Amino acid sequence: MNLRPEFPPGLREIFAGEFVKKLFFVSLMSILLSGCSSFAPLVWSLPTPTAMGQNGSVSSTPSPIPTTGPASPSLTPDAQTSIQEWEKAPVVPDLLSQEVIDLYKKGQEMGNNPHAFSVIGDCDSTPSWFLGDFDRGLLYYSLGGYSDLTDVISTFTGSFEHVNITVKRGFNTAAILSPLWADPKTCSPGESPLECEIQTNHPAFAFILLGTNDVYSLDSFKRNMKAIINELEGHGIIPILATKADDLEGGNRINAIISELAREYEIPLWNFWRAVQPLPDHGLQSDGAHLTWANNRFDDPTAMEKAWPWRNLTALQVLDFVWRGVQKP
Repeated sequence: MNLRPEFPPGLREIFAGEFVKKLFFVSLMSILLSGCSSFAPLVWSLPTPTAMGQNGSVSSTPSPIPTTGPASPSLTPDAQTSIQEWEKAPVVPDLLSQEVIDLYKKGQEMGNNPHAFSVIGDCDSTPSWFLGDFDRGLLYYSLGGYSDLTDVISTFTGSFEHVNITVKRGFNTAAILSPLWADPKTCSPGESPLECEIQTNHPAFAFILLGTNDVYSLDSFKRNMKAIINELEGHGIIPILATKADDLEGGNRINAIISELAREYEIPLWNFWRAVQPLPDHGLQSDGAHLTWANNRFDDPTAMEKAWPWRNLTALQVLDFVWRGVQKP
């Protein structure tokens, strides 16, 4: 089986001057410690994990793989979005703000493709790992009890294997905004990867899967994330923020910032961190950074003990929820 491992290079300078040395060191350490795996995912031999309940709650005893997606727990809007309560936020959001619906309408008026989404992240967000199998056909995945996701897969055919300019080994928030990291063969001079992806793909939605490579640049993380969100919203694109499984920075400070930004901008929060909490070692390999791997066989209990199927499954569920929600009158 080809696990398609990728080897992260060191970051080169992003800005000129003495600041370059510090930024380069910070970025390099970030990649070395939290970049894409250079080894095959570990294979665990453990009992059936504590499972995610049907309502998104964490069960203290093993339970069967649910036949439908983990629904959102019953939380008030304030509890759902509170920074202090971000761990309790549902994996898949259960509320869609009017601001998001209006943003979608704005994007449609601007000519965004209603059947396209973009991904913004590091190499763990490439189609080799994230969602690409859903463009490759049924030999590569099985929905099992999640057949309700057939429509969203059909609707976004072509986006799952789309090669995003905003996805590359070692990418963090600074790189997404820097023209030095744009593809010169595709992008115009002076365009950042983010600007180039927007002009090339014209998506209606965008997953923002950043944070792991920002653990040594926390001071700029929130500022850069806001710049990314503002750029997307300026083009009528709905940002979908995601919490991360790892806690390399300690205290889940990045996840708290991500949750805060989702609340501030009233945009969807995909609480992926919560989805992997019931799994062995919370879905993380021994380095505490990389997710445990298995094929996207959602009807295979052994596969569903690993984090990667849950990442792809819950991403589909979030996309399905937002896509359906913005079409309501």
